[in-house]
Amino acid sequence: MEPILRTENLTIQFGGHIAVDHVDFVMPEKHFKSIIGPNGAGKTTFFNLISGELKPTDGEVFFKGESMSKFSSVERTRKGLGRSFQITNVFPNLTVLENVRLAVQSKEKIRYQMLRHFTSYKALHVQAEKLLETVLLSSKAHAFANQLSHGEKRKLEIAMLLALDTDVLLLDEPTAGMSLEEVPAILDVIRQIKESGEKTILLIEHKMDMIMDLSDSIMVLFNGRLLADGTPSEIMKNETVQQAYLGGLYDEHLA
Repeated sequence: MEPILRTENLTIQFGGHIAVDHVDFVMPEKHFKSIIGPNGAGKTTFFNLISGELKPTDGEVFFKGESMSKFSSVERTRKGLGRSFQITNVFPNLTVLENVRLAVQSKEKIRYQMLRHFTSYKALHVQAEKLLETVLLSSKAHAFANQLSHGEKRKLEIAMLLALDTDVLLLDEPTAGMSLEEVPAILDVIRQIKESGEKTILLIEHKMDMIMDLSDSIMVLFNGRLLADGTPSEIMKNETVQQAYLGGLYDEHLA
């Protein structure tokens, strides 16, 4: 069966620095894979190449068997590659519900009409409310986005990403900047999305407990190269991974 997402010889070079170095990667459909690696390993750059934010120096990204080289990041989203970022990307002066409704409206390609009140778009409103339930934000529906905590903003961003109804979710450090108290809520949201069995999820994250709990497989990037790719158990037992990246983290948390 053709994987939903794969890369072939994917490479990008900035001057004399190779940030992603000939990475061959395969992502089965409705699979949950996490990417780990030390800072500077090329994780976010790899995401940027897949989503179309960057153009590769060499190699290709394939989605559903089709080369993505000629498509922009917006076009890739429309095809089914959805991307979240390390920094929240919401409209601060709109309510939580309005943020999600606009994302739903964008997916449905409904143009804004100045003389038509937004409440007339009943189906969009209902869909937005359901997405807020999914990310555990129903109680904040009428709060302005700038009033949310950082963790709540990350949940809102995930709701907006889900509103686009993409086949693949690229989640770039969804817990970045969160307090310890906020992490369990976002973990519950991501677990719920995984357990729905409807999405393929590629995650960058540093929290190893979270990765071990959620992942079907883990790939390890080191100095821009694919060091290993396997089940969580295989990765934790991989001596090359331990020496290159995990080190004491393995002994302390995962032994």
